[in-house]
Amino acid sequence: MSGFVEKPEPVQVPGLTHLHTGKVRDLYRNEAGDLVMVASDRMSAYDWVLPTEIPDKGRVLTQLSLWWFDQLADLVPNHVLSTELPAGAPADWAGRTLICRSLRMVQVECVARGYLTGSGLTEYDATRTVCGLGLPEGLVDGSELPGPIFTPATKAAVGDHDENVPYEEVAREVGPETAALLRRTTLDVYGRARDIARERGIILADTKFEFGFAPAADGGEELILADEVLTPDSSRFWPAESWEPGRAQPSYDKQFVRDWLTSPASGWDRHSEQPPPPLPQDIVDATRAKYLDAYELLTGMNWPARGV
Repeated sequence: MSGFVEKPEPVQVPGLTHLHTGKVRDLYRNEAGDLVMVASDRMSAYDWVLPTEIPDKGRVLTQLSLWWFDQLADLVPNHVLSTELPAGAPADWAGRTLICRSLRMVQVECVARGYLTGSGLTEYDATRTVCGLGLPEGLVDGSELPGPIFTPATKAAVGDHDENVPYEEVAREVGPETAALLRRTTLDVYGRARDIARERGIILADTKFEFGFAPAADGGEELILADEVLTPDSSRFWPAESWEPGRAQPSYDKQFVRDWLTSPASGWDRHSEQPPPPLPQDIVDATRAKYLDAYELLTGMNWPARGV
């Protein structure tokens, strides 16, 4: 059992039709047929949406995604049409709302890994492979891989767990040409982002992307980068100066919350059917600080009202 500890009621806005409440985002359609994505401050971990929100989180995800979309624009187009707030929307939506193209989404989580950790490490320890890709002996938690690898996963509904799958399964599901395009684009985008992050003292250990297709000028379809991109929710960011393989790495992402939830301090058994507990204020504050650190270090810009 997993999902929302307490599922929020969607905000009703004239002219917008509520479509879906996800782990973090609320999705609407406007009268023009475009999608309206609103990033909340909700935090998810271990397939649960936690009862405690992280202030500013939705705005960080949105603003950092916009910054990255600009850095990647020559590699792949993205789904953003506008950041203008819809008429009648609550003031709290400012800075966390995107008007986006409606796409034919690919039902694959496109994951790129440059370092071994998380579910990749678990699979490696058991089989010396990740998603069927053989890796050298002797790798440990935090090891840099010989080269970035594409390790796709199935996209799960809220409350279900994404499952790593071999590339061959993706090819069967979406066709060999689309699978090859997803792999190539994922690794190209990861490579660009890894280099940008490295210049700013951050290791991009792994990240996941979502893609969709939109009609192209030639009558076919073009691949579009969608959802969020290269945020502390979708990526592992490690301080380069303290990187040390063989242990868990300090991070600028939600691993900090995962670690607290699985610590004795939380009193929670993630394998039970009981929902996770509320986050203490010190964990909330530290998590917010990590998200703001990621934004500021990557973009080089100060977050407004950092101390609030």
